[in-house]
Amino acid sequence: MIEFLQHIINGMSVGSIYALIALGYTMVFGILQLINFAHGDIYMLGAFVGFFGSRYFFPGGNSSFVALVTIMLLAMGVCSIVGFAIERIAYRPLRKARRINALITAVGVSMFLEFSGQLFFGSDPKFFPQIYAPTADWSIGALKINPLQIIVLLISLTLMVILQYIIFRTRFGRAMRAVSFNHDLAGLMGIPVDRVISFTFMLGSALAGAGGVLVGLVYPKIEPLMGVMPGLKCFVAAVLGGIGNVAGAVVGALFLGLAEEFLVGYWLSTYRDALAFAILILILLFKPTGLFPVQTTEKV
Repeated sequence: MIEFLQHIINGMSVGSIYALIALGYTMVFGILQLINFAHGDIYMLGAFVGFFGSRYFFPGGNSSFVALVTIMLLAMGVCSIVGFAIERIAYRPLRKARRINALITAVGVSMFLEFSGQLFFGSDPKFFPQIYAPTADWSIGALKINPLQIIVLLISLTLMVILQYIIFRTRFGRAMRAVSFNHDLAGLMGIPVDRVISFTFMLGSALAGAGGVLVGLVYPKIEPLMGVMPGLKCFVAAVLGGIGNVAGAVVGALFLGLAEEFLVGYWLSTYRDALAFAILILILLFKPTGLFPVQTTEKV
């Protein structure tokens, strides 16, 4: 029973980081019907911004929660700017083009970020500074809990709640939902469509940047290709939950994190990365709209 609870905690921690990345996929798809395959590399960029930012602003290695929040906000800011630039330079000129053109561009942007990362950061793995390192584990009987995992889970959940508030309780959130329904009608109602789309990219990129810092905190090794596999897994999580559905992306990510943890803990660890793609195949075969599909109306 203790081992089972430990796997639950581990899976929830990883799944919450997956959720931060999956939210970017599902928001962009809901707005533009576009799979932004460069999103996983934004997550990588967030980890490296955290790496260099912590070395610059906290060179003494003094760990504190304030340092963690500062570095995470820095990574979120830089990644949101990069997300804005990607949308403005790469995707906006192709908005009226065929969908395959934007898809190929997304793959190209992803490769550009990966190889640029190898050029500027180096291809060798780097050790992420422990900007926040609690000294002791928390114990509940025989159950040993790493405080970092709980902190990562709480921070991730906090960011998700803030996102939900922005989408469903703010004026800009209403504009996002209107644009996702119909660009032309939203424009006729006076909604700045281009600004809303840019804000959506910035918001998703900021969450991915936060995920990069959090994963560097728990799994300290980072490298320029670290976003490839998590990016694909989070795309699967978004599809599993029903791509375009914000709450569904969170559920899909948590499910994927738990499934991976139990697969590693009770069966075969070598199949961890293959599990996401097996889930994707099953979803496409039996429920291609995902667990919580977005309700759409068909024009006749």
